[in-house]
Amino acid sequence: MPRKETDAADTGSMPLRVPPHSAEAERGVLGSILLDAASDNRVMDLCVENGLTPDAFYVPHNRLLFETLSEMAHASLLIDAVTLNERLRALGRLEDVGGVVFIQSLIEATPTAAHAEYYINLVRQKHLLRTVINCARDAERRCFNDAVSADLILSEVEQRFLAISDRQDSGGIPWEKAISSTMAHIDRLFSLGPGASSGLPSGFVNLDKKLKGLRNGEMIVLAARPSMGKTSLAMNIAECVALGKDINGSPMKGDHNRPHPVGVFSLEMSTESLAMRMLCGFAKVQGFLIDQGIGNPQRINQQLTRAATEIAAAPIYVDDTGALDVMDMRARARRMKKAHNIELIVIDYLQLCNCREFARQGRQIETSQISGQIKAMAKELNVPVIVLSQLSRASEQRHDKTNRPKLSDLRDSGAIEQDADVVLLLRRPCKAPGDPDFNDKMLAIVDVAKHRNGPTGEVRLNFEDSLTRFADRSDQHESDAGNMQVEDAPDI
Repeated sequence: MPRKETDAADTGSMPLRVPPHSAEAERGVLGSILLDAASDNRVMDLCVENGLTPDAFYVPHNRLLFETLSEMAHASLLIDAVTLNERLRALGRLEDVGGVVFIQSLIEATPTAAHAEYYINLVRQKHLLRTVINCARDAERRCFNDAVSADLILSEVEQRFLAISDRQDSGGIPWEKAISSTMAHIDRLFSLGPGASSGLPSGFVNLDKKLKGLRNGEMIVLAARPSMGKTSLAMNIAECVALGKDINGSPMKGDHNRPHPVGVFSLEMSTESLAMRMLCGFAKVQGFLIDQGIGNPQRINQQLTRAATEIAAAPIYVDDTGALDVMDMRARARRMKKAHNIELIVIDYLQLCNCREFARQGRQIETSQISGQIKAMAKELNVPVIVLSQLSRASEQRHDKTNRPKLSDLRDSGAIEQDADVVLLLRRPCKAPGDPDFNDKMLAIVDVAKHRNGPTGEVRLNFEDSLTRFADRSDQHESDAGNMQVEDAPDI
């Protein structure tokens, strides 16, 4: 079958070159579709989402096979090796694609459909390169046509390249619809009354007063030095969101008084460790008592049993795969969203992620890519993403001895600060001998250092170390006094 993309440029002595393509990735996509289609057609949905068409396949029989699979999916037909063979036979295409043996070899050569998104992206990238090459070749041919003005050629070539870009980025909604949706959201906030959160409540009253909730599509960075409690705070928020109750056990206000599914990517701790920490904190049982066999076993067991009954019903979905590639994480998050309709994602923590594509270009560039992918994931899935991050030692090496962190202390890359919509810097004064609040062993301070859509400032919480559990603090109004001009604007 002839292909326009295989035409060589009329460049005289230049040798013919094979256009960019990956036959292995094309077979990987096809094999993944056959492996996955019997369940929920996830891979075919990913192909549609990424704009993959039959023309994206360079090898003729791969292109013909994908076209047939697309037709079957569009007609809501069952897809597997048997039905595909029958469909091809009925259309007279079976021998054109390589016969039954080739189709079976696709399945055998594809161990899992888990990497389908990677194969799809590779096929899409190669197709994009071939499209650019074709546009460039056409532009070159037009330039040798003396009958056409240079201005017209430039205009037409520019339009063709812009058309390629438009096809790659066709998302978004019409502006009129966006305005209408925003007005409906504002009306809803007014109906809820003063103090209502525009996003998903975190479960901490003091924190929600500052953030106005966790907003969809936002990347929220929670950063701290080790052993400050950032994992505990993130999991406390996840618990509150999943149960639809604040940290004191009271129902959330407004229409948030219901369970909200939460996805957790724990790259540091196992699922069992997270479950033990959350269970003990919720039951108000000190974990070391269980480890050392201290205390009244009957009373402790009763507390844990009551807590387990409620915690077990919480819609929390944990993936504790270590050293996860950020692209794999996005694919898994997408599947979580589709399967469980998750409304919040927690990632613990950013520096344990990796990005294979940029791993050899230095940690700073790799971290920039990871941060950008997490932000893109929040926008794509339209959920808030809380990502934990380590801080550098700079806060401990400054002369003020209070160990107060700054945005510049975010470790590995400034892209984290740039991509984040909200940056929360967590510290505990009792860890810094030079801090004025050093003697307050329960005080924890969350500094809202960056807030793209609201005020900044400090939020004071309590932290009970033995329970790894945070709580609201009654003296928060004192630290709020300096922000009254920002938050209490007069009516207009």
